[in-house]
Amino acid sequence: MIKENVLPADTFIVINKTILNENDRKNLIMLYQPIIGFKAISLYFTLWTYLDKREILSNETTHHQLITSMQLKLSDVIESREKLEAIGLVKTYLRKSNINNFIYELYSPITPYEFLNNPVLSVSLYNNVGKIEHERIVEYYKIPKISLRDYDEITCSFSDIFATTNISNIDRLENINKYEKGLLNIESKIDINNIISLIPEELFNVRSLTKDTKDLINKISYIYNYDDTRISELIRESLNEKKAIDKNLLRQNSRKYYQFENSGKLPSIVYRTQPEYLRKPVGDVSKKAKIIYQFETTSPYDFLSSKYNNNKPSKADIKILEYLLLDMNLNSGVVNVLIDYVLKINDNKLNKNFVDSIASQWAKTKIETVEEAMNIAEKEYKSRHKTKPSQVKPEWFDKKIEKKEATSIDLEEIEKMLSKFGW
Repeated sequence: MIKENVLPADTFIVINKTILNENDRKNLIMLYQPIIGFKAISLYFTLWTYLDKREILSNETTHHQLITSMQLKLSDVIESREKLEAIGLVKTYLRKSNINNFIYELYSPITPYEFLNNPVLSVSLYNNVGKIEHERIVEYYKIPKISLRDYDEITCSFSDIFATTNISNIDRLENINKYEKGLLNIESKIDINNIISLIPEELFNVRSLTKDTKDLINKISYIYNYDDTRISELIRESLNEKKAIDKNLLRQNSRKYYQFENSGKLPSIVYRTQPEYLRKPVGDVSKKAKIIYQFETTSPYDFLSSKYNNNKPSKADIKILEYLLLDMNLNSGVVNVLIDYVLKINDNKLNKNFVDSIASQWAKTKIETVEEAMNIAEKEYKSRHKTKPSQVKPEWFDKKIEKKEATSIDLEEIEKMLSKFGW
């Protein structure tokens, strides 16, 4: 990050890189303001008002005019702008001269669904507003689920209504205003260049440092909260004979050190459960709904432990869990379904390559809920094993979610079924 001094005489132009609407105002106040503060939100709204009638571009304005209209110190404005940059709502550009000129690009806030589904933003919001207010906000954005099971879609397609033409000389338009969200860019606080400087040249070949390896280093530092010195030491211990970083060894050494420093505990990510807003609504007491509930409310670590008769998962298994949660960005409940599915169809073995082949497909399909994961697992099972009727399959396959009360006999069967998972 480059820090530049800003003087009252320095000018700026506001450029709108998105399409702003009234819903954005509400989302900024409810979701973003508790994290970045009212001054930062006020600055965002003020920059918004500088835009022309078409909300595309502003006239050139001095920072003196900005601080006068906001009745804030210049230092407060700069701090607020940096918060907006950090959370993805503003991008800043500078042209140096006798009087510096800044460009402030405005971006839309992400949707409430994306915000509350982002572990960093959701936890930050929770820490700032508390449990009760966080629950109220989540409840505010929830929409009622309506079952379409008894409905058939009869929506018309474009070709059903409109005839095509033979016009082929229409150019693609690149400079049309479009909706661009302010994506959160999570970066570790480590300095890659500083880390490299801490490793002797005769030990490490700097040219071997690829973008993927840098990304892994950043992720490790973020997950384990390691500083430059610790990361450099771990890299030294993870170099191969070609003086390059062995990524698997780096993962292993990072995990070992964390466990050593934390009495054998692992990073909290493998202990997280399915986010509340991605869970099935309460009230359904069918057999499958009961299993869904267990998938949603059990962490991947505890779930895998239960599959091993409450024995601790191996280090290799932990690596697979971390891979699914971090590299593949799957939610905890979805990981549980995937683990259960793989163990049942792969002779109770958690093979990395086998897991990866399934996880990659689920990630591409953007599976987010337990129910979606169970449905796609069932489809994949039928597709993979059409010629293998004797193949063992998870007990929840082929079971529809019924909206009826379970009998005492049903409940007894459920208890027997769930006891196999250690619950």
